[in-house]
Amino acid sequence: MARPKFNFEKRQKELARKKKQEQKRLLKQARKNADSTDPSAAKPNDASESP
Repeated sequence: MARPKFNFEKRQKELARKKKQEQKRLLKQARKNADSTDPSAAKPNDASESP
């Protein structure tokens, strides 16, 4: 009877988790960059304070 390779399964789970974390990090970074480069996002706040 063949024995399961627990180290292989553990490594695959670890790699999948790291890949998912990296995707989340890149998504957050992309959102942050989009918000900081969008000048129209800051204008409504300035306009509400002016009057």
